[in-house]
Amino acid sequence: MKTKEVQYQVIVEAAQERGVEKFGLRSSESWHEDPKHIVFRLSRYKFISKMLSGRRHVLEVGCGDAFGIRIVQAEVEKLTAVDFDPVFIQDVNDRMVPRWKFEAKTHDLLDGPVPGSFDAVYALDVLEHIDQAHERTFLNNSFANLEPNGCAIIGVPSLESQIYASPQSKIGHVNCKTAPDVKALLQDYFHNVFIFSMNDEVVHTGYHKMAHYIFAVCAGKR
Repeated sequence: MKTKEVQYQVIVEAAQERGVEKFGLRSSESWHEDPKHIVFRLSRYKFISKMLSGRRHVLEVGCGDAFGIRIVQAEVEKLTAVDFDPVFIQDVNDRMVPRWKFEAKTHDLLDGPVPGSFDAVYALDVLEHIDQAHERTFLNNSFANLEPNGCAIIGVPSLESQIYASPQSKIGHVNCKTAPDVKALLQDYFHNVFIFSMNDEVVHTGYHKMAHYIFAVCAGKR
């Protein structure tokens, strides 16, 4: 098989050599049902990657199928990812390739901290799945092994956005919050909490009540 333009032949050769890579479980479903959501999710990883660029060892909490994790890997020295669901971790490890290898393991943050030392931790679309009665256990364990000079980023859908959420999303969204509530909660763990709004793939500092998604960038561990 030869491409008409020679510069594209490397694409065919790569596919013949390595095969064609697959979506993860969640990403595959999104691509089938609502393709634009892939763009939104990858944009969140892009924001994380730029905020954490140069970090030594980063922990992702609640990685799901970890489809966007390479975007962060490209900017940091080492990355560890955990999820409480072994189905997702098995999927991640089944799709692992040597160039983008990272440690992915099953771990429930409600049971205790992830072993190791980290200079950054982030969680995308996780906190809203944690019952409010257990949110402080989750956060305590998420930040327990964060180094004193470390930082954290929490990303959650806004409470105001939930009237537009899909029925599937609403099943798991048991603890959505407003931006001020997210900030107040995280200020118990960090001296500095910076709130950003997000609509579709755009991160900005606009009015939080009109944001679909909220980022909290945290530094200065208490």
